[in-house]
Amino acid sequence: MKLRSGSILFFIFLLSAIHGLAFAHADDDEEDGDNGDEMRLEMIHRYSPRAKDHGVHVEIPPTQQALIQELHRHDIVRLQMMAQKRQQNGHDQGLNSSSSSSNSTRRMDMQTRVSMTMPINTGWDYGLGQYLVQIEVGTPAQKFMVIANTGSDLTWVRCQSHCSKGCGIRQGRKNHQRVFNADRSSTYKSIPCSSQMCKFDLANMFSLNKCPSPLSSCRYDYSYSEGSSAFGAFATDTISASLSNGKRTRIENVLMGCTESVIGKGGFTGGHGILGLGFGRYSLTTKAALNFGGKLSYCLLDYMTHKNVTSYLTFGANKKAVLQGKLSYTQLVLGSPSLGAYYGLHLEGISIGGQMLNIPMHIWNPNLGGGTLIDSSTSLTHLTMPAYRPVMTALTMPLTKLRRLPSGEDPFDFCFNPIGYGDRMVPKLVFHFAGGAKFAPPVRNYVVDMTPGKKCIAFVPATEGPCIIGNIMQQNHLWEFNLVRKTLGFAPSTCT
Repeated sequence: MKLRSGSILFFIFLLSAIHGLAFAHADDDEEDGDNGDEMRLEMIHRYSPRAKDHGVHVEIPPTQQALIQELHRHDIVRLQMMAQKRQQNGHDQGLNSSSSSSNSTRRMDMQTRVSMTMPINTGWDYGLGQYLVQIEVGTPAQKFMVIANTGSDLTWVRCQSHCSKGCGIRQGRKNHQRVFNADRSSTYKSIPCSSQMCKFDLANMFSLNKCPSPLSSCRYDYSYSEGSSAFGAFATDTISASLSNGKRTRIENVLMGCTESVIGKGGFTGGHGILGLGFGRYSLTTKAALNFGGKLSYCLLDYMTHKNVTSYLTFGANKKAVLQGKLSYTQLVLGSPSLGAYYGLHLEGISIGGQMLNIPMHIWNPNLGGGTLIDSSTSLTHLTMPAYRPVMTALTMPLTKLRRLPSGEDPFDFCFNPIGYGDRMVPKLVFHFAGGAKFAPPVRNYVVDMTPGKKCIAFVPATEGPCIIGNIMQQNHLWEFNLVRKTLGFAPSTCT
Protein backbone atom coordinates (compact mmCIF):
# COMPACT_ATOMS: atom_id res chain seq x y z
CA MET A 1 0.00 0.00 0.00
CA LYS A 2 1.48 3.32 -0.96
CA LEU A 3 1.14 6.51 0.89
CA ARG A 4 0.01 9.07 -1.65
CA SER A 5 -1.60 11.95 0.00
CA GLY A 6 -1.19 14.43 2.74
CA SER A 7 -2.86 15.90 5.60
CA ILE A 8 -6.47 15.49 5.76
CA LEU A 9 -8.82 17.30 7.44
CA PHE A 10 -9.74 15.84 10.59
CA PHE A 11 -11.25 16.89 13.76
CA ILE A 12 -13.79 19.10 14.56
CA PHE A 13 -15.15 19.62 17.93
CA LEU A 14 -17.63 22.10 18.94
CA LEU A 15 -18.07 23.11 22.39
CA SER A 16 -20.82 25.69 22.38
CA ALA A 17 -22.10 28.82 20.78
CA ILE A 18 -23.16 31.90 22.63
CA HIS A 19 -25.45 33.15 19.98
CA GLY A 20 -27.37 30.00 19.08
CA LEU A 21 -27.69 29.23 15.43
CA ALA A 22 -30.38 30.58 13.17
CA PHE A 23 -31.34 28.54 10.15
CA ALA A 24 -33.47 30.55 7.79
CA HIS A 25 -36.22 29.53 5.39
CA ALA A 26 -35.68 31.42 2.18
CA ASP A 27 -38.00 29.43 -0.05
CA ASP A 28 -39.49 25.97 -0.50
CA ASP A 29 -36.06 24.49 -1.23
CA GLU A 30 -34.55 25.48 2.13
CA GLU A 31 -34.92 23.81 5.49
CA ASP A 32 -34.25 24.72 9.09
CA GLY A 33 -32.45 21.54 10.13
CA ASP A 34 -35.22 19.78 12.05
CA ASN A 35 -36.25 16.89 9.79
CA GLY A 36 -33.64 14.27 10.68
CA ASP A 37 -31.46 14.86 7.63
CA GLU A 38 -27.74 15.57 7.78
CA MET A 39 -25.48 18.28 6.43
CA ARG A 40 -22.65 16.87 4.32
CA LEU A 41 -19.73 18.90 3.03
CA GLU A 42 -17.48 17.53 0.34
CA MET A 43 -13.76 17.50 1.05
CA ILE A 44 -11.28 17.46 -1.81
CA HIS A 45 -7.54 17.08 -1.55
CA ARG A 46 -5.96 20.26 -2.80
CA TYR A 47 -3.83 18.30 -5.29
CA SER A 48 -6.80 16.39 -6.64
CA PRO A 49 -7.66 17.06 -10.30
CA ARG A 50 -11.04 18.20 -9.03
CA ALA A 51 -9.41 21.05 -7.13
CA LYS A 52 -8.46 22.67 -10.42
CA ASP A 53 -12.12 22.72 -11.39
CA HIS A 54 -12.68 25.03 -8.43
CA GLY A 55 -9.91 27.46 -9.30
CA VAL A 56 -7.24 25.92 -7.03
CA HIS A 57 -3.81 25.44 -8.64
CA VAL A 58 -0.72 24.28 -6.70
CA GLU A 59 2.65 22.77 -7.55
CA ILE A 60 2.66 18.99 -7.22
CA PRO A 61 5.66 17.22 -5.59
CA PRO A 62 7.40 15.30 -8.41
CA THR A 63 7.72 11.94 -6.60
CA GLN A 64 6.07 10.06 -3.78
CA GLN A 65 9.24 10.38 -1.71
CA ALA A 66 9.24 14.15 -2.23
CA LEU A 67 5.59 14.17 -1.24
CA ILE A 68 6.23 12.41 2.07
CA GLN A 69 9.14 14.72 2.82
CA GLU A 70 6.85 17.67 2.13
CA LEU A 71 4.21 16.21 4.43
CA HIS A 72 6.79 15.98 7.17
CA ARG A 73 7.86 19.57 6.59
CA HIS A 74 4.25 20.64 6.88
CA ASP A 75 3.90 18.62 10.09
CA ILE A 76 6.89 20.37 11.64
CA VAL A 77 5.39 23.75 10.81
CA ARG A 78 2.06 22.65 12.22
CA LEU A 79 3.62 21.33 15.43
CA GLN A 80 5.30 24.70 15.94
CA MET A 81 1.95 26.42 15.47
CA MET A 82 0.25 24.01 17.86
CA ALA A 83 2.89 24.61 20.52
CA GLN A 84 2.39 28.36 20.20
CA LYS A 85 -1.39 27.98 20.45
CA ARG A 86 -1.13 25.75 23.53
CA GLN A 87 0.95 28.41 25.24
CA GLN A 88 -1.76 31.00 24.79
CA ASN A 89 -3.70 31.57 27.98
CA GLY A 90 -7.42 32.04 28.29
CA HIS A 91 -8.48 30.22 25.14
CA ASP A 92 -12.17 30.80 24.45
CA GLN A 93 -13.76 27.53 25.53
CA GLY A 94 -17.33 28.12 24.46
CA LEU A 95 -18.74 24.99 26.06
CA ASN A 96 -17.77 26.23 29.49
CA SER A 97 -19.56 29.52 29.11
CA SER A 98 -22.74 29.66 31.16
CA SER A 99 -24.58 31.71 28.58
CA SER A 100 -24.15 29.06 25.92
CA SER A 101 -24.18 25.91 28.03
CA SER A 102 -27.90 25.90 28.72
CA ASN A 103 -28.59 26.85 25.14
CA SER A 104 -26.52 23.97 23.77
CA THR A 105 -28.04 21.47 26.21
CA ARG A 106 -31.52 22.50 25.18
CA ARG A 107 -30.59 22.03 21.54
CA MET A 108 -29.04 18.61 22.10
CA ASP A 109 -32.10 17.28 23.93
CA MET A 110 -33.99 17.41 20.65
CA GLN A 111 -33.95 13.85 19.33
CA THR A 112 -34.74 14.54 15.70
CA ARG A 113 -32.22 16.76 14.00
CA VAL A 114 -31.05 17.38 10.50
CA SER A 115 -27.46 16.53 9.66
CA MET A 116 -25.19 18.19 7.16
CA THR A 117 -22.35 16.47 5.34
CA MET A 118 -19.23 17.73 3.33
CA PRO A 119 -17.36 15.05 0.66
CA ILE A 120 -13.56 14.24 1.16
CA ASN A 121 -11.69 13.42 -2.00
CA THR A 122 -8.22 11.88 -1.93
CA GLY A 123 -5.89 13.21 -4.59
CA TRP A 124 -3.74 10.13 -3.97
CA ASP A 125 -0.76 11.20 -6.01
CA TYR A 126 -1.17 14.91 -5.57
CA GLY A 127 -1.07 15.67 -1.95
CA LEU A 128 0.35 17.99 0.58
CA GLY A 129 -1.50 17.64 3.84
CA GLN A 130 -4.52 19.84 3.44
CA TYR A 131 -8.02 19.12 2.30
CA LEU A 132 -10.37 21.56 0.70
CA VAL A 133 -14.02 22.13 1.54
CA GLN A 134 -16.35 24.14 -0.64
CA ILE A 135 -18.38 26.75 1.22
CA GLU A 136 -20.82 29.34 -0.04
CA VAL A 137 -20.59 32.78 1.54
CA GLY A 138 -22.95 35.74 1.41
CA THR A 139 -26.26 36.61 -0.23
CA PRO A 140 -26.32 35.81 -3.08
CA ALA A 141 -23.90 32.98 -2.33
CA GLN A 142 -20.33 33.09 -3.65
CA LYS A 143 -18.45 29.76 -3.78
CA PHE A 144 -14.94 29.20 -2.39
CA MET A 145 -12.62 26.26 -1.75
CA VAL A 146 -11.09 26.74 1.69
CA ILE A 147 -8.41 24.76 3.52
CA ALA A 148 -9.76 22.82 6.49
CA ASN A 149 -7.72 23.65 9.60
CA THR A 150 -8.40 22.14 13.02
CA GLY A 151 -6.04 24.62 14.65
CA SER A 152 -8.11 27.73 14.00
CA ASP A 153 -11.46 29.11 15.13
CA LEU A 154 -11.61 31.73 12.41
CA THR A 155 -13.05 30.99 8.98
CA TRP A 156 -11.88 33.50 6.39
CA VAL A 157 -11.85 34.00 2.65
CA ARG A 158 -9.77 36.22 0.42
CA CYS A 159 -11.78 39.34 0.19
CA GLN A 160 -12.42 42.58 -1.60
CA SER A 161 -14.61 45.31 -0.14
CA HIS A 162 -14.90 49.06 -0.07
CA CYS A 163 -12.18 48.92 2.60
CA SER A 164 -9.67 47.05 0.47
CA LYS A 165 -8.15 50.20 -0.97
CA GLY A 166 -7.51 51.76 2.38
CA CYS A 167 -8.14 51.10 6.06
CA GLY A 168 -4.43 50.77 6.77
CA ILE A 169 -4.07 47.44 4.98
CA ARG A 170 -0.64 45.98 5.38
CA GLN A 171 1.14 45.11 2.16
CA GLY A 172 1.35 41.40 1.48
CA ARG A 173 0.63 39.00 -1.30
CA LYS A 174 -2.36 40.32 -3.18
CA ASN A 175 -5.40 38.34 -4.15
CA HIS A 176 -4.65 36.88 -7.56
CA GLN A 177 -7.12 34.06 -6.95
CA ARG A 178 -10.87 34.04 -6.46
CA VAL A 179 -12.01 36.68 -3.95
CA PHE A 180 -15.18 37.37 -2.01
CA ASN A 181 -16.85 40.64 -2.96
CA ALA A 182 -18.29 41.78 0.36
CA ASP A 183 -20.06 44.76 -1.15
CA ARG A 184 -22.26 42.44 -3.21
CA SER A 185 -23.53 40.50 -0.18
CA SER A 186 -26.70 41.90 1.37
CA THR A 187 -26.09 39.92 4.58
CA TYR A 188 -22.49 41.05 5.14
CA LYS A 189 -22.16 43.04 8.38
CA SER A 190 -18.93 44.54 9.62
CA ILE A 191 -18.05 44.45 13.32
CA PRO A 192 -17.22 47.91 14.77
CA CYS A 193 -13.80 48.31 16.32
CA SER A 194 -15.42 50.12 19.26
CA SER A 195 -17.58 47.11 20.18
CA GLN A 196 -16.99 44.92 23.23
CA MET A 197 -16.85 41.95 20.89
CA CYS A 198 -13.87 43.44 19.08
CA LYS A 199 -12.06 44.61 22.20
CA PHE A 200 -12.49 41.49 24.30
CA ASP A 201 -14.21 38.51 22.67
CA LEU A 202 -12.02 38.52 19.57
CA ALA A 203 -8.75 39.28 21.33
CA ASN A 204 -7.64 35.63 21.11
CA MET A 205 -8.23 35.82 17.36
CA PHE A 206 -5.64 38.59 17.10
CA SER A 207 -8.01 41.55 16.85
CA LEU A 208 -6.11 44.84 16.60
CA ASN A 209 -6.38 47.79 18.95
CA LYS A 210 -6.48 50.35 16.16
CA CYS A 211 -9.83 52.14 15.98
CA PRO A 212 -9.75 55.28 13.77
CA SER A 213 -13.47 55.89 14.37
CA PRO A 214 -16.18 54.09 16.38
CA LEU A 215 -17.75 52.57 13.26
CA SER A 216 -14.48 51.50 11.63
CA SER A 217 -14.18 47.77 11.04
CA CYS A 218 -12.64 45.55 13.71
CA ARG A 219 -9.44 44.32 12.11
CA TYR A 220 -7.25 41.29 12.68
CA ASP A 221 -3.69 40.19 12.06
CA TYR A 222 -4.21 36.43 12.46
CA SER A 223 -0.88 34.70 13.05
CA TYR A 224 -0.22 31.10 12.07
CA SER A 225 3.38 29.87 11.84
CA GLU A 226 6.59 30.37 9.87
CA GLY A 227 5.84 34.08 10.07
CA SER A 228 2.58 33.66 8.16
CA SER A 229 -0.42 35.80 8.95
CA ALA A 230 -3.70 36.91 7.41
CA PHE A 231 -4.68 40.57 7.62
CA GLY A 232 -8.25 41.81 7.22
CA ALA A 233 -11.53 42.72 8.89
CA PHE A 234 -13.96 40.75 11.06
CA ALA A 235 -17.55 40.53 9.90
CA THR A 236 -20.60 38.30 10.02
CA ASP A 237 -22.34 36.79 7.01
CA THR A 238 -24.45 33.86 5.91
CA ILE A 239 -22.97 30.46 5.02
CA SER A 240 -25.09 28.28 2.73
CA ALA A 241 -24.90 24.50 2.42
CA SER A 242 -26.76 21.54 0.98
CA LEU A 243 -28.48 18.91 3.10
CA SER A 244 -28.31 15.22 2.27
CA ASN A 245 -31.98 15.29 1.25
CA GLY A 246 -31.18 17.78 -1.49
CA LYS A 247 -32.57 20.77 0.36
CA ARG A 248 -30.62 23.93 1.08
CA THR A 249 -29.95 25.56 4.43
CA ARG A 250 -28.39 28.82 5.55
CA ILE A 251 -26.33 29.43 8.68
CA GLU A 252 -26.79 33.07 9.55
CA ASN A 253 -24.55 35.55 11.37
CA VAL A 254 -21.42 33.41 11.16
CA LEU A 255 -18.25 35.15 12.29
CA MET A 256 -15.84 35.29 9.36
CA GLY A 257 -12.76 37.10 8.24
CA CYS A 258 -12.52 39.26 5.15
CA THR A 259 -8.81 38.78 4.40
CA GLU A 260 -7.24 41.39 2.13
CA SER A 261 -3.58 40.35 2.31
CA VAL A 262 -1.49 37.41 3.42
CA ILE A 263 2.05 37.72 4.76
CA GLY A 264 4.41 34.78 4.23
CA LYS A 265 3.88 31.54 2.35
CA GLY A 266 3.00 29.19 5.19
CA GLY A 267 0.14 26.89 4.31
CA PHE A 268 -2.05 29.31 2.40
CA THR A 269 -1.23 28.21 -1.13
CA GLY A 270 -3.82 26.12 -2.87
CA GLY A 271 -7.01 27.54 -1.42
CA HIS A 272 -9.19 30.62 -1.25
CA GLY A 273 -9.10 30.83 2.53
CA ILE A 274 -9.32 28.84 5.76
CA LEU A 275 -12.17 26.82 7.27
CA GLY A 276 -11.60 27.11 11.01
CA LEU A 277 -12.55 23.83 12.66
CA GLY A 278 -11.73 24.80 16.24
CA PHE A 279 -14.26 24.61 19.07
CA GLY A 280 -14.43 28.25 20.16
CA ARG A 281 -17.82 29.81 20.73
CA TYR A 282 -17.66 31.83 17.51
CA SER A 283 -16.41 29.06 15.23
CA LEU A 284 -18.46 27.94 12.24
CA THR A 285 -18.26 24.31 13.31
CA THR A 286 -19.66 25.10 16.74
CA LYS A 287 -22.62 26.93 15.25
CA ALA A 288 -23.26 24.27 12.61
CA ALA A 289 -22.90 21.19 14.80
CA LEU A 290 -25.14 22.55 17.54
CA ASN A 291 -27.94 22.61 15.02
CA PHE A 292 -27.38 19.03 13.95
CA GLY A 293 -27.52 17.10 17.20
CA GLY A 294 -24.03 17.84 18.48
CA LYS A 295 -22.29 15.23 16.34
CA LEU A 296 -19.61 15.59 13.73
CA SER A 297 -17.90 12.75 11.88
CA TYR A 298 -15.50 12.05 9.06
CA CYS A 299 -13.84 9.09 7.43
CA LEU A 300 -10.41 9.41 5.87
CA LEU A 301 -9.95 7.50 2.66
CA ASP A 302 -7.07 5.13 2.17
CA TYR A 303 -4.25 6.99 0.48
CA MET A 304 -4.35 4.58 -2.46
CA THR A 305 -8.05 5.10 -3.01
CA HIS A 306 -8.91 6.15 -6.53
CA LYS A 307 -8.78 9.91 -6.74
CA ASN A 308 -12.39 10.22 -7.90
CA VAL A 309 -13.85 8.50 -4.81
CA THR A 310 -15.44 10.96 -2.41
CA SER A 311 -15.91 11.05 1.36
CA TYR A 312 -17.74 13.51 3.56
CA LEU A 313 -17.43 15.65 6.61
CA THR A 314 -20.82 15.21 8.26
CA PHE A 315 -22.67 17.36 10.76
CA GLY A 316 -25.38 15.27 12.43
CA ALA A 317 -26.12 11.56 12.66
CA ASN A 318 -24.13 9.85 9.91
CA LYS A 319 -26.75 7.33 8.86
CA LYS A 320 -25.00 6.49 5.60
CA ALA A 321 -21.71 5.35 7.13
CA VAL A 322 -20.66 1.82 6.10
CA LEU A 323 -19.01 0.30 9.18
CA GLN A 324 -17.03 -2.94 9.41
CA GLY A 325 -17.53 -3.30 13.14
CA LYS A 326 -19.20 -1.68 16.11
CA LEU A 327 -18.25 1.79 17.25
CA SER A 328 -15.89 1.91 20.24
CA TYR A 329 -16.14 4.95 22.48
CA THR A 330 -13.71 6.87 24.64
CA GLN A 331 -13.73 10.26 26.36
CA LEU A 332 -12.44 13.40 24.70
CA VAL A 333 -10.13 15.73 26.60
CA LEU A 334 -11.15 19.27 25.72
CA GLY A 335 -9.81 22.50 27.15
CA SER A 336 -6.80 21.06 28.99
CA PRO A 337 -4.20 23.83 29.55
CA SER A 338 -1.40 21.65 28.15
CA LEU A 339 -3.40 20.56 25.10
CA GLY A 340 -4.87 23.96 24.36
CA ALA A 341 -7.58 24.24 21.72
CA TYR A 342 -6.84 20.84 20.24
CA TYR A 343 -8.67 17.56 20.57
CA GLY A 344 -7.24 15.32 23.26
CA LEU A 345 -7.77 11.68 24.17
CA HIS A 346 -7.15 9.59 27.29
CA LEU A 347 -4.56 7.20 25.84
CA GLU A 348 -3.51 4.76 28.56
CA GLY A 349 -0.96 2.67 26.73
CA ILE A 350 0.26 0.98 23.55
CA SER A 351 0.59 -2.76 23.01
CA ILE A 352 2.49 -4.51 20.24
CA GLY A 353 2.07 -8.21 19.57
CA GLY A 354 -0.28 -8.48 22.55
CA GLN A 355 2.27 -7.09 25.04
CA MET A 356 1.81 -3.74 26.76
CA LEU A 357 4.91 -1.62 26.32
CA ASN A 358 6.80 -0.17 29.26
CA ILE A 359 5.95 3.50 28.73
CA PRO A 360 5.91 5.85 31.74
CA MET A 361 2.32 6.81 32.61
CA HIS A 362 3.15 10.51 32.86
CA ILE A 363 3.63 10.50 29.07
CA TRP A 364 -0.16 10.15 28.72
CA ASN A 365 -1.04 12.71 31.41
CA PRO A 366 -1.89 16.19 30.05
CA ASN A 367 -1.60 17.64 33.55
CA LEU A 368 2.08 16.65 33.56
CA GLY A 369 2.88 18.13 30.16
CA GLY A 370 2.05 14.99 28.18
CA GLY A 371 -1.22 13.69 26.79
CA THR A 372 -2.39 12.64 23.34
CA LEU A 373 -3.97 14.58 20.48
CA ILE A 374 -5.86 13.25 17.49
CA ASP A 375 -5.39 15.65 14.63
CA SER A 376 -6.56 15.35 11.05
CA SER A 377 -4.39 18.21 9.86
CA THR A 378 -1.18 16.42 10.90
CA SER A 379 -0.11 13.64 8.51
CA LEU A 380 2.33 11.50 10.50
CA THR A 381 2.06 10.07 14.01
CA HIS A 382 4.45 11.75 16.45
CA LEU A 383 5.48 10.09 19.74
CA THR A 384 7.63 11.63 22.44
CA MET A 385 10.86 9.73 23.05
CA PRO A 386 9.77 7.65 26.11
CA ALA A 387 7.00 6.21 23.90
CA TYR A 388 8.81 6.31 20.57
CA ARG A 389 11.76 4.14 21.60
CA PRO A 390 9.82 1.09 22.87
CA VAL A 391 7.33 1.29 19.99
CA MET A 392 10.09 1.32 17.38
CA THR A 393 12.04 -1.44 19.13
CA ALA A 394 9.01 -3.75 19.22
CA LEU A 395 7.93 -3.04 15.64
CA THR A 396 11.37 -3.38 14.06
CA MET A 397 12.61 -6.45 15.91
CA PRO A 398 10.89 -8.92 13.50
CA LEU A 399 12.26 -6.96 10.52
CA THR A 400 15.95 -7.14 11.38
CA LYS A 401 16.52 -9.97 8.86
CA LEU A 402 15.51 -7.65 6.03
CA ARG A 403 18.09 -5.39 4.44
CA ARG A 404 17.96 -2.05 6.19
CA LEU A 405 18.23 1.07 4.05
CA PRO A 406 19.56 4.51 5.00
CA SER A 407 16.87 7.07 5.75
CA GLY A 408 18.65 9.89 3.95
CA GLU A 409 16.37 12.92 3.90
CA ASP A 410 13.30 10.86 4.72
CA PRO A 411 11.64 11.62 8.09
CA PHE A 412 11.66 8.01 9.34
CA ASP A 413 14.37 6.23 11.33
CA PHE A 414 13.76 2.66 10.16
CA CYS A 415 13.54 1.89 6.43
CA PHE A 416 14.13 -1.41 4.65
CA ASN A 417 14.13 -3.23 1.33
CA PRO A 418 10.74 -4.97 0.97
CA ILE A 419 12.15 -8.11 -0.71
CA GLY A 420 10.95 -10.97 1.49
CA TYR A 421 8.58 -8.71 3.42
CA GLY A 422 4.92 -9.42 4.24
CA ASP A 423 2.50 -7.52 6.46
CA ARG A 424 2.19 -10.58 8.70
CA MET A 425 5.80 -10.04 9.78
CA VAL A 426 4.75 -6.87 11.62
CA PRO A 427 3.22 -7.44 15.07
CA LYS A 428 -0.23 -6.01 15.79
CA LEU A 429 -0.23 -2.42 17.06
CA VAL A 430 -3.01 -1.35 19.46
CA PHE A 431 -3.72 2.01 21.10
CA HIS A 432 -5.52 1.51 24.44
CA PHE A 433 -7.88 4.32 25.46
CA ALA A 434 -9.73 5.02 28.69
CA GLY A 435 -12.92 3.02 29.08
CA GLY A 436 -11.48 -0.02 27.33
CA ALA A 437 -11.66 1.27 23.74
CA LYS A 438 -8.94 -0.16 21.48
CA PHE A 439 -7.78 1.25 18.16
CA ALA A 440 -5.93 -1.35 16.05
CA PRO A 441 -4.95 0.26 12.74
CA PRO A 442 -4.02 -1.96 9.78
CA VAL A 443 -0.31 -2.40 9.09
CA ARG A 444 -0.55 -0.26 5.94
CA ASN A 445 -1.31 2.73 8.17
CA TYR A 446 2.14 2.60 9.78
CA VAL A 447 4.37 0.75 7.29
CA VAL A 448 4.46 2.91 4.17
CA ASP A 449 6.13 2.89 0.77
CA MET A 450 8.68 5.61 0.11
CA THR A 451 9.86 4.29 -3.28
CA PRO A 452 9.18 1.00 -5.11
CA GLY A 453 12.18 -0.51 -3.31
CA LYS A 454 11.87 1.14 0.08
CA LYS A 455 9.41 0.86 2.97
CA CYS A 456 9.55 2.71 6.29
CA ILE A 457 7.98 2.52 9.74
CA ALA A 458 5.88 5.69 9.78
CA PHE A 459 6.42 6.99 13.30
CA VAL A 460 8.27 10.23 13.99
CA PRO A 461 9.96 11.18 17.29
CA ALA A 462 8.79 14.30 19.11
CA THR A 463 10.89 16.14 21.65
CA GLU A 464 8.21 17.23 24.11
CA GLY A 465 4.53 17.94 24.61
CA PRO A 466 1.67 15.62 23.69
CA CYS A 467 1.85 12.67 21.33
CA ILE A 468 -0.13 13.14 18.11
CA ILE A 469 -2.08 10.52 16.17
CA GLY A 470 -1.95 11.79 12.59
CA ASN A 471 -4.35 11.31 9.72
CA ILE A 472 -2.40 8.50 8.05
CA MET A 473 -2.90 6.37 11.15
CA GLN A 474 -6.60 7.31 11.17
CA GLN A 475 -7.42 6.30 7.60
CA ASN A 476 -10.16 3.80 6.75
CA HIS A 477 -11.96 4.46 10.03
CA LEU A 478 -15.05 6.49 10.81
CA TRP A 479 -14.43 9.02 13.58
CA GLU A 480 -17.53 10.40 15.29
CA PHE A 481 -17.24 13.30 17.71
CA ASN A 482 -20.05 13.92 20.16
CA LEU A 483 -19.25 17.31 21.59
CA VAL A 484 -22.13 17.29 24.04
CA ARG A 485 -21.18 14.03 25.70
CA LYS A 486 -17.50 14.72 25.00
CA THR A 487 -16.94 11.31 23.48
CA LEU A 488 -15.14 9.99 20.42
CA GLY A 489 -16.48 6.94 18.64
CA PHE A 490 -14.50 5.05 16.00
CA ALA A 491 -14.83 1.92 13.88
CA PRO A 492 -13.29 0.44 10.71
CA SER A 493 -15.09 1.67 7.62
CA THR A 494 -14.94 1.60 3.84
CA CYS A 495 -15.33 5.39 3.91
CA THR A 496 -17.89 5.23 1.11
